[in-house]
Amino acid sequence: MSHQTVLVIDDERDIRELLTITLGRMDLKVDAVGTVAEARQALGERSYDLCFTDMRLPDGNGQEVIELIAGEHPDTPVAMITAYGNVDAAVNALKAGAFDFVSKPVDIQMLRRLVRTALKLGEEKRGGDGAATAATATAAGGRLIGDSPAMQQVRATIGKLARNQAPVYIAGESGVGKELVARLIHEQGPRAGGPFVPVNCGAIPSELMESEFFGHRKGSFTGAGADKEGLFQAANGGTLFLDEVAELPLHMQVKLLRAIQEKAVRPIGAREEVPVDVRILSATHKNLAALVEQGQFRQDLFYRINVIELRVPPLRERRGDVPLLAAFVLKQLAAKNGGDEGRLLADAKQALEAYDFPGNVRELENILERAMAMCDGDSITAADLMLPVRAPRPHGEPAGAPALATAAAPPPPTADGGLDDYISNLERTAIIKALEESRYNKTAAARKLGITFRALRYKLKKLGID
Repeated sequence: MSHQTVLVIDDERDIRELLTITLGRMDLKVDAVGTVAEARQALGERSYDLCFTDMRLPDGNGQEVIELIAGEHPDTPVAMITAYGNVDAAVNALKAGAFDFVSKPVDIQMLRRLVRTALKLGEEKRGGDGAATAATATAAGGRLIGDSPAMQQVRATIGKLARNQAPVYIAGESGVGKELVARLIHEQGPRAGGPFVPVNCGAIPSELMESEFFGHRKGSFTGAGADKEGLFQAANGGTLFLDEVAELPLHMQVKLLRAIQEKAVRPIGAREEVPVDVRILSATHKNLAALVEQGQFRQDLFYRINVIELRVPPLRERRGDVPLLAAFVLKQLAAKNGGDEGRLLADAKQALEAYDFPGNVRELENILERAMAMCDGDSITAADLMLPVRAPRPHGEPAGAPALATAAAPPPPTADGGLDDYISNLERTAIIKALEESRYNKTAAARKLGITFRALRYKLKKLGID
């Protein structure tokens, strides 16, 4: 790193000196200026590997500098220096193209991690098309399969989002592959060497959330027999993926907002906050903006996690990808089970291409796994797919909305079946109906059935429902 250079723009002499000394100890050459005009002159005379700019400057603001660098020096990462708690300015900076932000007073360890990440990003950007091709190959090698225009756009957007640190909100129905998209954003970015920590916000009991997210100290509450790090600490230096973020109760939304704003967490029972360097990616199948309007999700948190939104299309909007996905899934099943690779017969292909897939890719995987268990040999017929029967759609209802047929009641108990089988059939019918109506989101299905998530998991296993 001995030849790498950094431009620091801040009108406070103490900040310029602090950054110059700190970055100098990292074997970086530092140019420090105090105005927008001096920054323009410096950027015109040489190129920099990294830039830090204050928000308020005597002859303008840092937003101008960010926009200048984004337009004329797109390979140079730029980080905003903000006053303590002024996260609105940081969010605006990220939207304008900033790589990240650092709050005053500057935490030296956090600053060093940011610098290492930013310099790695700059090297990848200057790597050019080769890096982009490698990223695309990585995506194609995963389960993000499809050649449709919609999926080509998603892959291109993932490549762009991987090159900054802005929080990303991944929107999409249940089963479209939101966690896979989050993993690809992480793996194609400068944090790839750090941990990727996914968490289902709907699966953590409310009373345990604070401990799970932020950790606790030994003796801080009954049962806390040892120190425990939370999910934020586990993701330090990497990415924290908050799946089903809409399920967070309001009291946790407040604490999560503070952790994101201050880049620090306070474990239960601890006296001081612990700095954390984490990129936040979040997702939900729900309409988060509508929940904000209804007062069920905090507007300030929504704006913090939704700096950039990426929508993952449902399977019915990319029907041409179904054969590719099916072939990939059947190949994976053969490798997993050690048998022959399944083959879709003509009627099975037609049935899949005509089906709406309310559960999207996850439902396709379940359908094919079940079909492989039911078919004779390795040939899959339409009957083997056991696709749910759909009632005719009411006039004017959108094509994407699944029209569910009324679940047929199981036959009454007979001498052959008995009461236990009859009750199991009733439960199976009710659970399958709830899963379909909630688009295969198990948390929502459990709520619809009036049972806990854990109870639903037990019944799914007991009844043999995938």
